[in-house]
Amino acid sequence: MAPASKSKNFAVESALMSELVALFSDSDLTSLELETDDIAVKLSRGSEGATVMMPQMAQMGQPAPAVPAASAAPAAPAGPAVEVTPDASHPGAVKSPMVGTVYEGPEPGAPAFIKEGDTVKKGQTLFIVEAMKVMNPIASTLDGTVTKILVQNAQPVEFDQALVIIE
Repeated sequence: MAPASKSKNFAVESALMSELVALFSDSDLTSLELETDDIAVKLSRGSEGATVMMPQMAQMGQPAPAVPAASAAPAAPAGPAVEVTPDASHPGAVKSPMVGTVYEGPEPGAPAFIKEGDTVKKGQTLFIVEAMKVMNPIASTLDGTVTKILVQNAQPVEFDQALVIIE
């Protein structure tokens, strides 16, 4: 390959990468893969980045460049937008103290800590919220009866989002 040809291919591939990243960031996709004879690209949200492999460059003894997808595209929302409901302002609402993923039981397949209609005591574990690979028990802030569970197992939750109503 002539040097001008290498430069031209790299410019075309760079333009393609820029367009792919733009399209990916404007979409709701969580991953995108493209493979041709000259290039293989994989983009995914929530990962450290994506690797772009350019076989023709590897054959020339040059390392394949890495393109960080996370910095080039905005992070995907953790879940649906949290809507403020009358339940969130209820005096018996137990709210998440952090952003994370809520779990109803201590492990997969185990019974839920609570169900609607249960009587709970102050300090009793209601849920676990996983944040940064740490399991955080969410305890009841008062004695009462569980009248409404506002979240589902393995659902992403936001800071100060109501999880359950206790009356």
